[in-house]
Amino acid sequence: MNRPLKGRRIAVLAADGFEKIELTIPVAALRAAGARVEIVSLRRGRIRGVNLHEPASRVRVDRTLESASAAAYDGLLVPGGYISPDLLRQSADARAFVRAFDTARKPIASLCQGLWVLASSGVLSDRVLTSWPGIRDDMVNAGATWLDQAVVYDGNLVTSRGPQDLVPFVRAIVQHFSAVRAAASDTPRANASAPQRAQPPGIVLTAMKWTPRPSLRTLAGVALVAAAAVALSARRAA
Repeated sequence: MNRPLKGRRIAVLAADGFEKIELTIPVAALRAAGARVEIVSLRRGRIRGVNLHEPASRVRVDRTLESASAAAYDGLLVPGGYISPDLLRQSADARAFVRAFDTARKPIASLCQGLWVLASSGVLSDRVLTSWPGIRDDMVNAGATWLDQAVVYDGNLVTSRGPQDLVPFVRAIVQHFSAVRAAASDTPRANASAPQRAQPPGIVLTAMKWTPRPSLRTLAGVALVAAAAVALSARRAA
């Protein structure tokens, strides 16, 4: 069996609210290729995935950012989701973790809104990349050239648009993390970013349209979490 990533250790930076298939499918492929994959997050325990905005299953955290070091890994994967990247980009430890990989020119892979974390980490200036089309302007404002392509290579960085591109993305990251891809295969540089999309993706609009109403248990849980957050904030302010 071909295991091109045998002996390599890959960090997956994710928090609660990660897009489930953007983490689980790449992780399964990396492990099948022989990599040792560890979930690095903001807290201990198990973090919750989502399908769009609906709660999905959890994954176990192997190491928190407080105890993780980029020097211990051969590569970094940052999956997307609407919530996880937004939480991570607000963490100084997460930003420093990403910068350490880029400074060492270790391979980094990200897709969808995961690029938010890289943007806030300050590693996207003068890079060529892609992302979820909805954050195209964020990428341009971070100094990058944005392309509307399934997979974009630029040095130690490989990026993809989202779940629709998982098949080529998974193929790309196995090669990327195995360090067999030559720099000559980088995506040719464009003079300007691809234009903004004229319409949001229909599949997301349709999915949201037919999403069932939340159960009373879900509403009660959200209310309980909100009440706990308010109480904690009040205690800290006292």
